[in-house]
Amino acid sequence: MLVTGLCFVAVTGIVRHLGTDLPAVQGAFMRFLFGLVFLAPVLLSTFRMAAVQAALPMFALRGALHTLAVSLWFYAMARIPVAEVTAIGYLNPIVVTLGAAIAFGERLAARRLMAIGVALLGAVVVLRPGLREILPGHYAQLGAAVSFGLSYLIAKRLSERIPAGAVVAMLSLTVTMGLAPLALSVWVPMRAEQMVWLALVAAFATAGHYCMTRAFAAAPMTVTQPVTFLQLIWATLLGVLVFDEAADPWVFLGGGLIIGAISYMTWREAQLKRRAVTPAVGETKV
Repeated sequence: MLVTGLCFVAVTGIVRHLGTDLPAVQGAFMRFLFGLVFLAPVLLSTFRMAAVQAALPMFALRGALHTLAVSLWFYAMARIPVAEVTAIGYLNPIVVTLGAAIAFGERLAARRLMAIGVALLGAVVVLRPGLREILPGHYAQLGAAVSFGLSYLIAKRLSERIPAGAVVAMLSLTVTMGLAPLALSVWVPMRAEQMVWLALVAAFATAGHYCMTRAFAAAPMTVTQPVTFLQLIWATLLGVLVFDEAADPWVFLGGGLIIGAISYMTWREAQLKRRAVTPAVGETKV
C-alpha cells in the first residue's frame, strides 16, 4: 500500500501537468489503453481461468464503476488543487464501509456511524459550501470518490479468489472498452509529448493497482487502508513545490477529520477482531 500511494501520487502529478489540453475521457482512455499493453502477457492466461469466467458479471460491474470514476477524476484533477482532490478522495473508505453494510450485511455499530459522520463533516470542511464557490471539479471528485469506493469494494471480493495480476488485467480491459466510445466522441489530436506522459501515467497506475490488489489479498482493509493517508502529505507537497498551489489549512483540517475518523474505525475493528480470536483465560491450558 505504501508503493501504491507513491504510484498514485506520481499519476496525480502527471495528470495535473497535462492540464485541460485533452478531454478527460480521452486522457483516461489512453491511460488504460497503454495499461493494456503492459498487461498483454497475462490477458490470454487470465481468460482461461475458470474463476475469471465465473466472475465476468462482477468484472463488468467494476469496469463500469471504474470507467465513471476515472473520467470524473481526470476532470477534477485538471481543475482543482491537488490536495483537495486527495482529501476528498479519502471518502473512498467511507463508501467501502457503507457499501459493505448494504451489499454484504456487515453490521454498522453506533461508533462506526459516528465516525462516518465525522468523516462527512471533514468533507464539508474541505468544500466549505456557502463560504466559497463549489466548482464542477469538486462535484466531479465527489462522484469519483463514490465510484472508486464501490470499485474497490468489488476488488476486495475478487482478490479473495482470483490472482492480483488477473484482477488488474480485467480492470484495464473493461475500463478501456467502456471509455473507448466516450473518448472517440470528443477526440482531439495528441502531441508526442502527451503520449509519453500518458504512457507514464499508465505505468504508474498499473503498478499502483497491482500493488493495491496484492495488499488486499494479503491483509484486511483495516491494515492496508491507513497507509494511504500519507498521500495527503505527498500531494500537498507536490502542489506547493511543483504547481505553486497554496497549502490550504482548511484542507488539512477537513482531511485530518476524515483521516481521524477512518483511523478510529480501523483501530476499533482491529480491537474487536483481536478480542474475538484471543482465547479466554484457561482455554490454552492442557
